[in-house]
Amino acid sequence: MSQRQDRKFTIVRSDTVADVGFLKLTEERVDAPDGEQLTRYVVRHLGAVVVVPVDETGDAALLVRQYRVATDGDLLEIPAGKRDVDGEPPEETARRELEEEIGHRPGRLVKLAEFYNSPGFCDEYTHLYCALELEAVDGPRGVNAEERAMSVERVPFADVDALVASGRLCDAKSIIGLELARRYLAGTYPGMPT
Repeated sequence: MSQRQDRKFTIVRSDTVADVGFLKLTEERVDAPDGEQLTRYVVRHLGAVVVVPVDETGDAALLVRQYRVATDGDLLEIPAGKRDVDGEPPEETARRELEEEIGHRPGRLVKLAEFYNSPGFCDEYTHLYCALELEAVDGPRGVNAEERAMSVERVPFADVDALVASGRLCDAKSIIGLELARRYLAGTYPGMPT
């Protein structure tokens, strides 16, 4: 077992390798506690919100099936979106994304968690909410081709384990969100203080 060292990892230089708007790739030069100099690459992301919209029965969530180019296939997911409006609080981003993706406005939002998606290479930080007391609005207003082509599916919480076990639900943020929402609704998870 190694001894605790008083020195810390220190980023001494950061250079942008590529910038495509909502994300950047940076090359980080890091001094390690043992004196080694490291080079690491990091994807810098604006951050995101994800929302578990609970239907009127309280027994199911409204998910979207959306094409994702990174997997070259459709994924079943909870609604999500980038925090790409400068100064917009995460709660407002969550409300906006629900209206755009599933055509509903939440009467109440409960913060369930905050987390890094893939901290091994990316700084994307996500705010997770449970949306209750949904009210239908004019309908989904997808802003890009993937959103305009996606479908909305009602998924009973009782089916989530089987969907995960079969691989039909394989999106990490959705698995986390559905599990925490299910526990919140059952009274076994308090949610985060606001």
